[in-house]
Amino acid sequence: MTAADLGIVGLGVMGANLALNFADHGYRVAVWNRTSERTREFLAGPAAGTTIVGTDTLPELVGVLRTPRVVLLMVPAGRPVDAQLDALTPLLDPGDVIIDGGNSHHRDTARRCDRLAEAGLRFVGMGVSGGADGARHGPSLMPGGHPEAWPLVETMLEDVAAKADDGTPCCEWLGPGGVGHYVKMVHNGIEYGDMQVIAEAYDLLRRGVGMTVDEARAVFGRWRTGKLASFLVDLTVTVLGVTDDDGTPLVDRILDVAEQKGTGRWTVVASMEEAEPVSLIAEAVYARFVSARREDRLVAAERLAGPEGSTVPASVVDDLHDALHAARIVSYAQGFMLLASASDAYGWDLDLATVASLWRAGCIIRSRLLGDIMAAFADDPELPSLVLDPGVADELRRAGPGWRRVVAAAVAAGIPVPAMASALGFYDAYRSARLPANLIQAQRDAFGAHTYERIDRPRGEAFHTDWLADAP
Repeated sequence: MTAADLGIVGLGVMGANLALNFADHGYRVAVWNRTSERTREFLAGPAAGTTIVGTDTLPELVGVLRTPRVVLLMVPAGRPVDAQLDALTPLLDPGDVIIDGGNSHHRDTARRCDRLAEAGLRFVGMGVSGGADGARHGPSLMPGGHPEAWPLVETMLEDVAAKADDGTPCCEWLGPGGVGHYVKMVHNGIEYGDMQVIAEAYDLLRRGVGMTVDEARAVFGRWRTGKLASFLVDLTVTVLGVTDDDGTPLVDRILDVAEQKGTGRWTVVASMEEAEPVSLIAEAVYARFVSARREDRLVAAERLAGPEGSTVPASVVDDLHDALHAARIVSYAQGFMLLASASDAYGWDLDLATVASLWRAGCIIRSRLLGDIMAAFADDPELPSLVLDPGVADELRRAGPGWRRVVAAAVAAGIPVPAMASALGFYDAYRSARLPANLIQAQRDAFGAHTYERIDRPRGEAFHTDWLADAP
């Protein structure tokens, strides 16, 4: 038998579709799944007629691979990854490569990279974005880990990755340790933010303006070709067009409880660790938490008072375009601020323009906006925040009046827009030359003698006042 170029462990939706993708590009793929029945179903179904070969055991999988061997793990994050690594390590030789393509935590990836290096193995933690369709036809790939692995896998990963409009593969080596999975984590955090502000816009159209689903769909349809052009806006148009068996829009039959798999929460926790204000992403995560308290909300809807008649003027529709555009800019800006801070903390030396380039195609947050983000960081790699780029700042200036009218109208009507409002709060705080944090510092010193700095003295010089003694 001809030796296989790649072994894939795990034939869930993502693993199976990636196997087919590699086979389409001329690679001979060997697959193994924990349950043999799944392997047989795959070979008899989607993989029928391809060069993909099935194996019944891990030793058999390793035995059919050419050297240096490359094994791609597509298993659930956490203990399943460690279990597969424990099983694979004794079967492999120094110089072989293992890629974890799941949504692993970056610290787990860094730990695994170090542990496997001691055994002479080259470990890669690779973010994979694009869902089932992306895996099948071209995902965004975010690899990092052992640097000696990249020359061995570069060509095959670039071949199967999505291609941007200029033909560039949406795949590039990002650096050592857990950087690939960290970048994917932030991608998912931005995804949470993007989905939330789109949902808030939809809610304002439906509950605020009183539009039907078809009318709201038409609005999103107009937006899909302009500044808001993106995969998620396109997807929204598609979703809103699907009806149930009786013709009712299917979206109206779906329980209003948003679930999650954890990467959004990880992003918020990471922002706390790096002291970066990813407030919009945090509100998107918290909004899902609130949605999960459905029984409480049903009771609260009867007991808690709000504005009479939860409506907003029809004129808000044009403003809503600008509010959505501005909020999405803030979502990306906060994500890139976190990436820059983490890069410094972990010594990754991330090129933010490169990160933006990886998300231009294949991934869930691909959008027209990413071209502008890529250009902004290419022009100024040390840009402290995307909102300070002159072009982006001008976009926010133009969108500002409509953004404010939307948030004000939503608040007046009692319709929650936590992500849009949080984004506006961040923007106003970031552009404030002076904030009321001076009062907070005075309070901290008054009750805890934490000291404070003065604007008329050098930074770093600490002062303390006996506030209670000096009070009038």
